[in-house]
Amino acid sequence: MAARTDLTEPADPPPRGDERAMLQGWLEFHRAILLDKCTGLNDEQRKRRPIGTSLMSLHGLIRHAAEVERNWFRRALGGQYEVPGIFLTESSPDADWFPLDGADWSADVATWQAECENSRQTAAAHSLDDTGTGRRGGRRLEFSLRWIYNHMIEEYARHNGHADLIRELIDG
Repeated sequence: MAARTDLTEPADPPPRGDERAMLQGWLEFHRAILLDKCTGLNDEQRKRRPIGTSLMSLHGLIRHAAEVERNWFRRALGGQYEVPGIFLTESSPDADWFPLDGADWSADVATWQAECENSRQTAAAHSLDDTGTGRRGGRRLEFSLRWIYNHMIEEYARHNGHADLIRELIDG
């Protein structure tokens, strides 16, 4: 297989600085990595689920990230509990992942980017110690913005590992 020539280098997080700058920097880094994993592929490749037992695809990862951004920043931190899912419904709890037959890549990336921007604005209006209410393990709990940043970094890092493997299975 040919080596990828479409690689970009996301901006590294700051090597030093205050806690907030570090958390924001690492989250932005991981957002950029996810998008980079999808670069240079066609629609069929981004929708491909190369692991038969998994619903995961690169396109699905972008849609899932949009849902996670919305959940933690709009709902939990921003208190907008009534905001509906973007792709998810009670009757289709995996609709961010599958099916993707009618999914539009450009529209879904724009939706994810809009959620990321909303997350940035919501976070900017809060201190790291400010809390919001979210659900975890079936319970409602108070979460600080600091916790949300760390959770989002972990969420993207984990899924970027998945994206790495999916990308490798698609084009080596």
